[in-house]
Amino acid sequence: MSFETPTILMCPPDFYGIEYEINPWMSRSQQSDPKFAQAQWEALNQLLQTLNARIELLTPVKGLPDLVFTANAGLIWKNRVFLSLFRHEARQGETPVDRDWFEAAGFETIEMPEGLFFEGAGDALFCGDTLFAGYLIRSHVRALQWVAEQMHCRVIPLQLVDEFYYHLDTCFCPLSATEAIYYPPAFDDYAQHALKEHIPHLIPVVEKEAQRFACNAVVIGKSVVMNTGCPQLEADLNQRGYATHSTPLDEFIKAGGSAKCLTLRLDGEGAAVWP
Repeated sequence: MSFETPTILMCPPDFYGIEYEINPWMSRSQQSDPKFAQAQWEALNQLLQTLNARIELLTPVKGLPDLVFTANAGLIWKNRVFLSLFRHEARQGETPVDRDWFEAAGFETIEMPEGLFFEGAGDALFCGDTLFAGYLIRSHVRALQWVAEQMHCRVIPLQLVDEFYYHLDTCFCPLSATEAIYYPPAFDDYAQHALKEHIPHLIPVVEKEAQRFACNAVVIGKSVVMNTGCPQLEADLNQRGYATHSTPLDEFIKAGGSAKCLTLRLDGEGAAVWP
């Protein structure tokens, strides 16, 4: 499957809500507001379209509230998608829905070997020709190595050590083949060293803005879309020549997600140099 413009998969939040608790952000006693969630999702959708992205839609399914977080559907590689094998049973029903959509769209779907938990673009992001892979909290390190073996690419496993930053895309965001945003305390010492060694230009995020999911951003060329409340990161990005676009996504932070979690690039991230 080929695309002429940036193409993003999103899923309307018709059935989104806090129905279970599988990360520290989630609390069934602090429910999202359906009207606010719908308005915030629509605003993100429209903003991405103004940046010349084409939006494809996955049909929401009752009983799968986190289907809205399409970044976790799988890892896109050319015309293939490595489907997620979710660690938590509450999300495992998403995979058949995702598989049906990808196959109908013309992608070759690849299943993970049994027992190797892997949560898609939530934990696997290219920066240049290297696959950076977050592991321990959700994805197995062996699963990430297996995916890299299928693509014949270098993989650098990054151990995540803070339950609040349970997926790689909550604390790391490639901007280009040589630049990335990251929140250092989310990683162990080895991972921090590996990031500094392999990515020439790293932009650290302060704790207050990391909690606003500053790293969970969508990058389209030189435009970066993120949640509101991240003025320092916006200033740092502007200084590097990026245009920043903030839009409120607080209803989704209640479930542990923001702009990046709500999107899946189908044409490949701009920071990726696929082998």
